[in-house]
Amino acid sequence: MALFDENVTIVPAPRRHLPRGTIAGIWALVVALVILLVLTFLPTAYVIQQPGPVYNTLGSAKTADGGEVPLIQVEGAETYPTAGTLDLLTVQVVGNRERTPSWIELAQAWFDRTRAVIPLEEVFPVGQTTEQRNEESAAMMVDSQQEATAAALSELGYDVGAELTVYSLTDDSAANGLLEKDDVIVAVDGQQVADAEEVRTLVGEQGGEPVTLTIERDGTRQDVTVTPTQSEINGETVWLLGVTLMHAYDFPIDVTIQLDNVGGPSAGMMFALGVIDTITPGELNGGADVAGTGTITGTGEVGPIGGIRQKLWGAQEAGAEIFLAPTANCGEVVGHVPPGLQVFAVETLDDALEVLETVRDEGDLGALPTCTS
Repeated sequence: MALFDENVTIVPAPRRHLPRGTIAGIWALVVALVILLVLTFLPTAYVIQQPGPVYNTLGSAKTADGGEVPLIQVEGAETYPTAGTLDLLTVQVVGNRERTPSWIELAQAWFDRTRAVIPLEEVFPVGQTTEQRNEESAAMMVDSQQEATAAALSELGYDVGAELTVYSLTDDSAANGLLEKDDVIVAVDGQQVADAEEVRTLVGEQGGEPVTLTIERDGTRQDVTVTPTQSEINGETVWLLGVTLMHAYDFPIDVTIQLDNVGGPSAGMMFALGVIDTITPGELNGGADVAGTGTITGTGEVGPIGGIRQKLWGAQEAGAEIFLAPTANCGEVVGHVPPGLQVFAVETLDDALEVLETVRDEGDLGALPTCTS
């Protein structure tokens, strides 16, 4: 029996063509993948802010060698037990001038309410390297600790004294050869100054004209004339001396704040509250979990900070129930308060103490100022 019929011709089946829609879809996918690949390596002009570590000023901090010490240590005054938390918040910045986030990372952050996409220049000004920014941030942290200690001790009736000194000069400082580290700034054009903001204001008012600084160096008072340099910050023209100023205090007791790898001035208010709680009887916060942020001056004025929305989410994640926010930041707070967090607006150290006392005494929190639209 034959298995094949030699008279039968086998014709291959015709090749089936993919529908045009399918082909178009494949090409669209290929193009999208190519674009995605290109965007992965294409530089951007943005960085990402996200919640950073949270530190309890009543707790401990890690040292450089991995050990732990009290975040606030006091010598020369009696200290008392504390409870609950007085948390300071931080913000992490993803990206810098050397390496910005990819467009894919930015897209992911854009749809994450705990993070923010912001222009690179807002964090890293033009002409400033990452190293310079880190040095400036570290200096501001040191200054905030001094200001916080001064505010806390002044609140408790101590005499702290104060001098405005030169902490450092930039490489291209207009004051190079004229000012030196540890010079005491007494006046600008004959007007006495008490803080760095007053110096900036008086210099800016001259619109680039030379200013006369009255300084004290090695106990001798003298005048020096400095011509500010022009710079652009956030699209605004400013006039700079190119110096970092810091207050030098004569504290009657020794307060050491131990916190490595954290920069900037925004922890000032929480440092001050931590110092007060440490050297006064009772629990300042009534044992509650409280978080907050804000700069502080030696006279107890609370100032605005950056990244407050990320700090709100950081506070919630840490378990805080109460949040102390600078009044000047309220516009950024409204509509962005995480569930379970009560936010109170403060302008001074006394305002912050009033909130804590109300929490401790189980008073009427509804009577305290909050951030409203």
